[in-house]
Amino acid sequence: MNTHELFQRRDLLKLSAAGLLSGVSVPWFESMANAAEQVQRPRGKKCILLWMDGGPSQGHTFDPKPNGEFKSIPTTVPGIHVTEKFPKLAQCMEDMAFLRSMTTEINDHYDAKYYLHTGFRRVTNLEHPSIGSIASAFVGLPNDDMPAFVTIDAGNDKGNGGRFYRSVPAYLGPQHAPLAVQHPARGLENLKPDTRGLDRRLRLLGKGEERFAREYNLPVVNAKQAAFQRAVNLMHSPRARAFNLDDEPAAIREQYGEDRFGKSCLLARRLIESGVSFVEIFHRGWDDHEGAGMRIAARAPWMDGAMSTLILDLKQRGMLDDVLIVWMGEFGRTPGDGNGHFCRAWTSMMAGGGINTGQTVGATNETGKNPGDTITERPITTPDFMATLCTILGIDPHQELMASGDRPMPLVDKKAKLVKELIA
Repeated sequence: MNTHELFQRRDLLKLSAAGLLSGVSVPWFESMANAAEQVQRPRGKKCILLWMDGGPSQGHTFDPKPNGEFKSIPTTVPGIHVTEKFPKLAQCMEDMAFLRSMTTEINDHYDAKYYLHTGFRRVTNLEHPSIGSIASAFVGLPNDDMPAFVTIDAGNDKGNGGRFYRSVPAYLGPQHAPLAVQHPARGLENLKPDTRGLDRRLRLLGKGEERFAREYNLPVVNAKQAAFQRAVNLMHSPRARAFNLDDEPAAIREQYGEDRFGKSCLLARRLIESGVSFVEIFHRGWDDHEGAGMRIAARAPWMDGAMSTLILDLKQRGMLDDVLIVWMGEFGRTPGDGNGHFCRAWTSMMAGGGINTGQTVGATNETGKNPGDTITERPITTPDFMATLCTILGIDPHQELMASGDRPMPLVDKKAKLVKELIA
């Protein structure tokens, strides 16, 4: 029996934590390796992106209006209000900033998701890297046991909000694809396979791969070898325990909440603490076309509890200044009822990250036929947002990268303007 018969590809997938990346176009453990890094970089900020897929209603969350469906309540910063459904987050206002004048001009779900993740409009002949992959390339530590970029599926409580966007590295290279966690409570399934004689079989496989690499000295072969070794390193790394929520004290788990979103936030903190640079939590179901208020009222308790706990937990651990939390979707909802797509004026939130917090940036109208339907102060475009996010993370947004076909590509649209109000 030769090495490849002994250790088939499906066995390698099991040993490399099979099933971790279902739905991801290029698996993390199969694609780690471009030998050359695009840039020599210092360690920057880390980021947790809370993605509310489908587009959350700004009027029912963080930009309340007179005569809105929910009452507004004061926060700890005088003059700033949120809706009554978020009393815990209201107590964290000194650590948060609301961007109330986001605008995109794209009302289609998938195109807007692509735009907000990459900073570029979608075209048919070119794919752009997502912000998580950008962070992996410029902030993540090369050759680290832990992945730089992890996505967590926080579940779905309603419709799918159109086609689901999956983060891709594009021309940054497949080594910057995310490792996907399908359920926060299960962590990395098959991370410790119950396989007798594992080390012996790995040695046999390694010898076979070395012979193959000597005969076929190709980048793809070297990539496969590097990927295999990194997968093995993760399997043996004590830091892999970060994926196991059972190691967390019961009191902390209770504070985050037993719902899937709360578990996702707790897992994100553990991963960031263990060395991961960028964590994106996806919660699907915010495409509210009827009864938006009722649906958000049902979501608010676990969202309010988990997000406020995440902020306070990072703060108590002395990590908040080094970790940026972003809450957003691909656009907002129609002012008033919140039942339709509305890209013209909507709200996102940032917390921590060393930014100037305790403020709102931009504003929408308080009076008129439809309060909230028009930006009255400081429009923030998607390129503006992306350039600002990169800057906060310690990434120069003005640099150019080389796309396929030796095509130079700006990291961020050259027309982007920084939201300087946020930059400390």
